[in-house]
Amino acid sequence: MRLLIKLSLSILLTVIALCITGCNKKNDKKATTAEDRKVQVVTTIPLNVQSIARSQDFSSTLEAYEQVDLVPNIPGKVKKIKVEVGSKVAAGQILVEMDQTNLFQARVQLANLKTELNRMTILLQSGSVSQQAYDQAKTQYDVAKSNVDNLETNTFIRAPFSGVISGKYMESGEMYSGTPVTSIGKAAIVSLVQVNQLKAFINVPETYLANVKVGQSPSIQCDVFPDKKIKGQIIRIYPTIDPATHTFQAEIKVPNAGNALKPGMFCRASLDLGQVKALMVPAQAVLKTQGSNERYVFINDKGVAKRVTVGLGQRYNDRVEIISNEISDGASLVVEGQGRLLTGDKLKEKN
Repeated sequence: MRLLIKLSLSILLTVIALCITGCNKKNDKKATTAEDRKVQVVTTIPLNVQSIARSQDFSSTLEAYEQVDLVPNIPGKVKKIKVEVGSKVAAGQILVEMDQTNLFQARVQLANLKTELNRMTILLQSGSVSQQAYDQAKTQYDVAKSNVDNLETNTFIRAPFSGVISGKYMESGEMYSGTPVTSIGKAAIVSLVQVNQLKAFINVPETYLANVKVGQSPSIQCDVFPDKKIKGQIIRIYPTIDPATHTFQAEIKVPNAGNALKPGMFCRASLDLGQVKALMVPAQAVLKTQGSNERYVFINDKGVAKRVTVGLGQRYNDRVEIISNEISDGASLVVEGQGRLLTGDKLKEKN
């Protein structure tokens, strides 16, 4: 029994000794690895702010320069629709005729009031009626004239601008009630779009706010016509910044001679933002975090590696612009050996 106890104690002591030895070896290995990582041999270059010609591409969708859904402001019978989808129309052209019964009655009443007003004018000049009586007749005539003008506008619906009919939602003889059309979500008899010029909206990062001006001429290109570039014009810059995306919106007018471009087409707007100051670095110096889109570089900060997250700007051949508030002119950028660095590593310049 004593022999068995001694044997068990001996085995236990041996196991403990092996564990201690293994742990010491593991700790030694970790210490060695950390020691090896303390000094890393790298190559660095000084960073200098450069002046570059800034050009930026923005994706957008072409829209009709103007679009309107035409309806009368009072319900009634649609007497005749004079256009079809795709019809080209001129400004002022009659597109829809509504029932004219109310207009006819209003015109008869206006004619009677005009006759009465003319009679009152003669009587006033001869002193046979008072100024008050004349004023009442004049008021009645003006009200009737306004009513006729309103009925004419809503009986003969005209095109407010030249364009193309993009939608027809009723037929001649139907009753217009003012109920919204399901497909467009609002009331309409016909829709008119202006397509001899179009517009596009681009969302520009707030960092370029000072570089974007009304009157600038971005180049517009659509995938449908890859060899065709059109000069647009910025006509409006919206005065607020979107707090979610930190961008502001600019509106571009796009000429469309021949109506080759269509509303809804995907396009790209290339905007020249002038000369700007930028930090340009070799593309291989910028690293990417695995599993995310984060980009970063390493800076030699007084002999110690410092990791700095950066944004990417424009690329020129093998060089790329980096954007960061943590990097200043004259910083020492690691361009060789950065792939094995960790923040805090001591650095040694390669001979």
